[in-house]
Amino acid sequence: MRPSLSYTIWFSQRTGSTLLCRALASTGVAGHPGEHLYAEDLPALYARHGVDGPDELRTGLWQTASTPNGVLGLKHSMFEPWFGAVLGALADIEGHDGSQPGIWENAFPNGRHIFMTRRNKVRLAVSWWKAIQSQEWHRAYGAAASVADIADRYSFDAIDHLVAEATLREAAIQEFFAEGRIIPLTLVYEDFVARYQETVRDLLRWLGIEPPCLTIAPPAYERLSDVVSEDWVQRFRRDKQAGWANRGW
Repeated sequence: MRPSLSYTIWFSQRTGSTLLCRALASTGVAGHPGEHLYAEDLPALYARHGVDGPDELRTGLWQTASTPNGVLGLKHSMFEPWFGAVLGALADIEGHDGSQPGIWENAFPNGRHIFMTRRNKVRLAVSWWKAIQSQEWHRAYGAAASVADIADRYSFDAIDHLVAEATLREAAIQEFFAEGRIIPLTLVYEDFVARYQETVRDLLRWLGIEPPCLTIAPPAYERLSDVVSEDWVQRFRRDKQAGWANRGW
């Protein structure tokens, strides 16, 4: 069934996108948002969804990513060469105007766009590097903390790279919005975690979804910042600005 409403959550790493997807899915009326377009390559993507090509992929996603009320949810991160590969495949579906936003709209019609960001890119990058080292990307609410000892795995070069990568991913997302003259709903990680229920309800109202007696599940995950995170943030601050006459932070 063709979606009556589609929305895409655009994100870089460590901005709360998975937490948001779980909250939206818990309502039962906001689609099944997730990284439905992620795979190692296009054959793997088609195999993941049991389809043979772009047209079947679109039809399959209209079913698997939608709730019965016709709302479809996705989340997607902008990085190459994968985004170009996905967009190239979706461009094979007839009916678009040739622009990147037009190709996306043709695949996921009646589309809205949500931009998830995090103000403090240093803390974002530290969280990202810490997750890479520990392989603990999420921790279920109430679960015990990981016992992995990664305190000695600080890397200035890695964190510096991830600050730049997050910034460039967001720049690419903004270019996509600019090309399509899209004004997204911007959700900021720091505000989202402070106003979890309110943020989700505000988003649902923006989408035009607010049935009576709507239930939003409590947060599915614990926050992972700890003393190691703070130590790495402060070390990176010192290392990045060493020798600067005018320090920014």
